[in-house]
Amino acid sequence: MTASAWLRVFHRAAVDAPVLVCFPHAGGAANWYRSLSAALAPAVSVVAVRYPGRHDRRAEPPVPDLVALAERVAHALPHPPYAFFGHSMGATIAFETARTLVREGASAPIHLFTSARRSPTRNRREWSHEPTDADLLAEAMTLGAPRTTTPAALPLLRAALPALRADYQAVETYRYLPGPPLTCPITALTGTTDPKTTPSDVEAWQELTTAPFTHHTYEGGHFFVPDHLAAIATMINSTLTADLPADSIHPSTPS
Repeated sequence: MTASAWLRVFHRAAVDAPVLVCFPHAGGAANWYRSLSAALAPAVSVVAVRYPGRHDRRAEPPVPDLVALAERVAHALPHPPYAFFGHSMGATIAFETARTLVREGASAPIHLFTSARRSPTRNRREWSHEPTDADLLAEAMTLGAPRTTTPAALPLLRAALPALRADYQAVETYRYLPGPPLTCPITALTGTTDPKTTPSDVEAWQELTTAPFTHHTYEGGHFFVPDHLAAIATMINSTLTADLPADSIHPSTPS
């Protein structure tokens, strides 16, 4: 699989702009980061990860294992430096991708942004049974995932069920294995009414790095990011200003 199959760029950025590799949530796709890309361009180049099993990769089987998926993403990334941003399940995949890079002798990301996700050390099962299609649909609508909050969205949700089920299986079977901490700073973002996280679960991210840890809270639930794009983009841009510019990643042309 070529890097272009795994990565998507939406907007052109300055040649010396830092690169932010973005990891979607469970059931999500690269397009969820189009708005963040627009808010950050041209100061930061957003590169969204394209998981198998959705959109133009729908014909490919999804990967129901977070660590295996992280390893495949790591092998698709061009040369660093770059920062990572992951929302919900994507935060765990971003973390495991960073660990894979370090384990294989490559450079860690210059910064890890985790959004709407508890620390991997606080991972726990969320289902006491094998979720039915109805369970998964109800969960997506309850959390307020993009384009899922009305009955009219149900046909789209049903079409995404194979990928959603694989993602939930990956989340449910994931177990954090202790290892060396990362050496990059971690910035955690959370919504004030997110039912999936608690302050202590998020603060535990600081145990996974030897570098500084920062925690930002925003009004909203699990999918708070679209409601705070300007503030989050400003925070990301200012955070990456002191980091090394990343001008060596060219996954694809904007589309």
